Amino acid sequence: MTTKGVEIEGAGTLFQIAEPTASTSTRRAPGRAIGIDLGTTHSLVAIAPNGAPPKVLGDGESLVPSVVSYASDAVRVGEAALEDRAVAPSRVLASIKRMMGRSVEDIHFSHPYTLDAASDQVVRIVVGEGSKTVSPVEVSAEILRHLAARASGALGETPQGAVITVPAYFDDAQRQATKDAGRLAGLQVYRLLAEPTAAALAYGLDKGGQGCFAVYDLGGGTFDISVLRLRDGVFQVLATGGDSALGGDDFDRALAEHLLEQGGLDSPTPAQISAAQALARTVKEALSDAESVHARDDALGVAVDVTRERLEGLIRPLVRRSVRACRRALKDAGVVTSDLDGVVLVGGSTRVPLVAREVGAFFERAPLADIDPDRVVALGAAIQADILSGNPRGDVTLLDVVPLSLGLETMGGIVEKIVPRNATIPIAARQVFTNYSEQQTAMSIHVVQGERELADDCRSLARFELQGIPRLPPSMARVEVTFQLDADALLTVTARELMTQVKQTVEVVPTYGLSEAEIEQMVEESYDFAGDDYAARSTAEARVELGRVILAVEAAIEELTPRAGAQAGAPADPDVEASKAALVGARSAMDTGGADAKALNAARKTLEGASEPLARRRMEAALLAGMSGKTLAQVESSMDEERELAPRRGAHEAETVGEGEKHA
Repeated sequence: MTTKGVEIEGAGTLFQIAEPTASTSTRRAPGRAIGIDLGTTHSLVAIAPNGAPPKVLGDGESLVPSVVSYASDAVRVGEAALEDRAVAPSRVLASIKRMMGRSVEDIHFSHPYTLDAASDQVVRIVVGEGSKTVSPVEVSAEILRHLAARASGALGETPQGAVITVPAYFDDAQRQATKDAGRLAGLQVYRLLAEPTAAALAYGLDKGGQGCFAVYDLGGGTFDISVLRLRDGVFQVLATGGDSALGGDDFDRALAEHLLEQGGLDSPTPAQISAAQALARTVKEALSDAESVHARDDALGVAVDVTRERLEGLIRPLVRRSVRACRRALKDAGVVTSDLDGVVLVGGSTRVPLVAREVGAFFERAPLADIDPDRVVALGAAIQADILSGNPRGDVTLLDVVPLSLGLETMGGIVEKIVPRNATIPIAARQVFTNYSEQQTAMSIHVVQGERELADDCRSLARFELQGIPRLPPSMARVEVTFQLDADALLTVTARELMTQVKQTVEVVPTYGLSEAEIEQMVEESYDFAGDDYAARSTAEARVELGRVILAVEAAIEELTPRAGAQAGAPADPDVEASKAALVGARSAMDTGGADAKALNAARKTLEGASEPLARRRMEAALLAGMSGKTLAQVESSMDEERELAPRRGAHEAETVGEGEKHA
């Protein structure tokens, strides 16, 4: 297929966000929606019914530990689950958010759980005797159920819907897993809302904020950095970044390893690791206010004074890892630190003094933390939930972005980007392609995600086929491919042949997702290998174009040769002979594995020059056949129609499926 043009809907346009997949007939009851911050370490639920100021629910215990216990027949959540850690640590699950939307192969970080070895895709954790296992989606659903029950008590009725927050850098699989957990918990998920955007919503509406802000969100298990512009009720995300494998849990682990070392435990048991991390968390929190804390656990054999300086030495590399992501996000947004009007701290881990100092030093200003960083995300989610339930709260619009480019694999393994990285969502982008060969009756659509130029270097998201394409000369068929990302950044791809209206649609729902380290690596590699990628793309494009010309010349020779030799003893057709001679050199260039773009383009130009008389004769014959029996007015009308329909010929040939063959 050959690119004709691109049309993008969404960029530069403001949207009033509504749940994209909800039926228009679904009636929403104002005042009955809740906002949920589904966190790695703690989770919260908040309400803002009927335009009221948002508030977090819970009598003195608004923070619910994101912990679920399967130690007995009755599933226990929160503080109750923590009580079971001492007796059954492997059956008490915490920090499960890190496993959402991941495959078994994606779990590279340390954890005390036993994973089901028979599961090759979706993570399943062994939590009972024999074969009893649970998935991260099921565990998260238990936390969401607990929060929904708390909201029911406050509202006096069952919540009708919910807005659930996710890290801004969650990919399609991680977002879909979160949405599935909400459905499993019996909630109608109005929308998934990026955590930094939720925080900006709370700050913007409470403070009437205007300008450009950075939101630094360091939670228990994930880190997000977003650059947003706030103006007249519009919250536009300019760029986002982060690390879904970095958070306060990593601070706890670093300190826990130090404490175990002090206790002389070189090979600790899962129970000892769990106890050390609990102790480390207590010490870390105490050191936010004190310069020194005495850490003692007789069972672990630990009795040592830990200073704030010692803790900061252990966690400084982790904090500076987050600062590197901040630098990249500013670059993506096209702003410098002096362009910012403020930096907002979100997440309980920002209470660590070193974090505030490092963030202030990088952004060259004191960060804002006057809304409780543990609660600000839930408060913003509650405001958005109230808006989506039908309550007007002023003209509020949220514009998030897609974290990685989305595109198609084209002929030669080249990636044609349809939706660029950091494009504003929701968005619809359309691109028209044409056929590569007249033998083509179907097209294989391979959807990829990433910043590299070749499909092999990007992440494969989905494959599907569009069948029933009419047999037409090269570059005559028109296939329109549409990428649609909804407000949750979930992707739907549609391919439609414009002449026959044959259509195929796929909702891209991966069974597992990218880790944040993989996402950052993909972005970094797009810069590191830019030169090599450009050379590889140029060579691939040149090979595709040369192959197209070879096919066209071969077809012309096959069509005209019988006519030239129809009479016995007829002289050889010089145009055919010249084209055949040029074909030898062209095929040789194609067969040379090391041929670069320059050599391939030279061979193509030589072949095009030699075959030009042949191509002209073939075109004249086709025109004469087309005009036979028609009036001049009919001929002019047909030519006008052809000029309108025919796409421009280009270098980006999409991967095709010919009759009787398929190209994976």
